[in-house]
Amino acid sequence: MLRHLFKTTSHNRVVLTLRLACLLCSLQVLSLSAQSTHWRVEAESPKTRVLWRGDTLDVTSPQGVSLWWDEPMELPAAVSYRACVVVQDGCFDRLSDLNSFMLASDPLKPTPMHGIAQRGGRFVESYRLKCYYLGYGGNYNTTTRFRRYTADTLGVADVQRRPPVLVEYTDPSHLLLPNHWYSIKITAVPEGTAARIRYEVDGECIVDYLDTTPLSRGWFALRSTWSHLRVTQFVVSKPQ
Repeated sequence: MLRHLFKTTSHNRVVLTLRLACLLCSLQVLSLSAQSTHWRVEAESPKTRVLWRGDTLDVTSPQGVSLWWDEPMELPAAVSYRACVVVQDGCFDRLSDLNSFMLASDPLKPTPMHGIAQRGGRFVESYRLKCYYLGYGGNYNTTTRFRRYTADTLGVADVQRRPPVLVEYTDPSHLLLPNHWYSIKITAVPEGTAARIRYEVDGECIVDYLDTTPLSRGWFALRSTWSHLRVTQFVVSKPQ
């Protein structure tokens, strides 16, 4: 009888230990930094997962996903962050699409977040926005492209109405590397009545665009599709 009680007690201790370990692991994965409450998720698939691992945002999605920073910014504006496209053994690990919207607005909505239900995470619906868009390693990691979206809603259905590519790279040195932590900085600074938009990746300026009719206010979003991203050290600032 005592032996039976001892075994039962030991078993219970093991169960409690395992449950505690799982709880601690869960708390570690979902530990919320101060930034966690600022992101709004626009996902095409219910299988999309957005978790916090310490101070790192971990995003896996089989389809389109945009993560909106919920505080607007005005010129001059800058964002910086570190990001990695994970390629290991996950079912959504694909080397493609480390993208972003900068100074985005939706003329039909008070904020882009109010259009989340309408867009549903589908990339084609992003043509409704005014924004600066960089697709880094898009199209299965064959192109890096910069565009200025004009909120021409006809572009949702009509390819010919979509904004032109202003900067494009196809060489390997400007495409994605697996599991590499990129340092990214985007700045938008007034120059007279114009504004200069710069994208820097690992210290190299890959876009230097002077917009004579600049977007002066909007929101930022991380954007990807069918991928596994990790993002950390996200900072919004006012460049000098």
